Amino acid sequence: MSASSDAAAMPSANPDVRPVLSSATLLLFAMAGGLAVANVYFAHPLLDVMADDLGLSRATAGLIVAASQVGYALGLVFLVPLGDLFDRRKLIVGHFLLSAIALLSIGFAANSALLLVSMGVMGLLAVVTQALVAYAASLAEPARRGHVVGIVTSGIVLGILLARAVAGALTDVSGWRSVYLSSAVLTLLIGLALWRSLPRQTRQPAGLSYPALILSLATLFGEEPVLRIRAIIAMLIFANITTLLAPLVMPLSAPPFELSHAQIGLFGLAGAAGALAASRAGGIADRGYAQHMTGIALLMMLLAWGPIALLGTSLWWLIAGVLVIDFGLQAVHVTNQAMIYRVRPEAQNRLTAAYMVFYSIGSAGGSAVSTWVYAHAGWNGVCLLGAGISLFTLGFWAATLRTTPQAATRAL
Repeated sequence: MSASSDAAAMPSANPDVRPVLSSATLLLFAMAGGLAVANVYFAHPLLDVMADDLGLSRATAGLIVAASQVGYALGLVFLVPLGDLFDRRKLIVGHFLLSAIALLSIGFAANSALLLVSMGVMGLLAVVTQALVAYAASLAEPARRGHVVGIVTSGIVLGILLARAVAGALTDVSGWRSVYLSSAVLTLLIGLALWRSLPRQTRQPAGLSYPALILSLATLFGEEPVLRIRAIIAMLIFANITTLLAPLVMPLSAPPFELSHAQIGLFGLAGAAGALAASRAGGIADRGYAQHMTGIALLMMLLAWGPIALLGTSLWWLIAGVLVIDFGLQAVHVTNQAMIYRVRPEAQNRLTAAYMVFYSIGSAGGSAVSTWVYAHAGWNGVCLLGAGISLFTLGFWAATLRTTPQAATRAL
């Protein structure tokens, strides 16, 4: 399928009927995205108690996170592209309602098999976060698209980071299951709020069948070099961050720190501060500085592993490293999306799906490998792994500077 035929097959957006994206609606997009993705990350600070409760060994506890990431990858391929064919409002609300059911199943899981399956289904449905990003981008004026993506993505990253604090506090008070049962209620409520508040879409005749829609993901990946480059960068940076997050509960809950789950969750607040500081990265990309922002942010992610490795000396070093690495992650992720949304406006959901599949691969890989590395090489082994990923990512970005299309980086 060629780029021209694909564009012709899809319904074109009419700028004269573009719904107004108000500040209140944009805030709702960010809040909904943050809650949906938090469901995937609640497990990070709870891996030890969840594994102990359901009979998993500490070395294989990373499978709990990996299951949700595998589900997320499948949802990106098979669910997110539907937004290029059907009413995004109805699809988004449906995702939230089904997610509430999956969260209830996790909360009442009686064994590890049911937990892993339920985590996978929940991850499958959590891709609604990416549908929200694509929908917000489609409603934004082109010159503000990077800014809008930055705001919604900030909500998503804050959801990832604050999930640790919320999950830890609730677990200390009423057990890990209360985290997922409480989220099921909130997910249902925000689904109803989205139904009432999201702009309505007029359904256009679909020019692609569902199989052709899914196959077009590979076509887009082959035709758009900026998508290929930025998807690989996404895979590497999210493998980097989950290399830190997945095993973090292990050293913090053990001597000499022996922190509670609520205290461990508070480390997400440092990351949240870093994410907020990077929320303007999309606006910077709109002004033509996408590559500058990427290089600086990737270098910061590499340097962050220095203080993170000093965890045994002081917790303050870890806090500093978490702040820096989350700033870098957010800045690169927002810049990536601002760049890829420029190339094929009629295929924003599919661009999002193709890009985020690599995010999910990186997240699952980082979670599974880092807990294994910690079990065999300790915290120093985890830090060496993370620094190695960061260094490779920086080198890959530098090697692709000349092959990145200028259309994706010039000022609007």
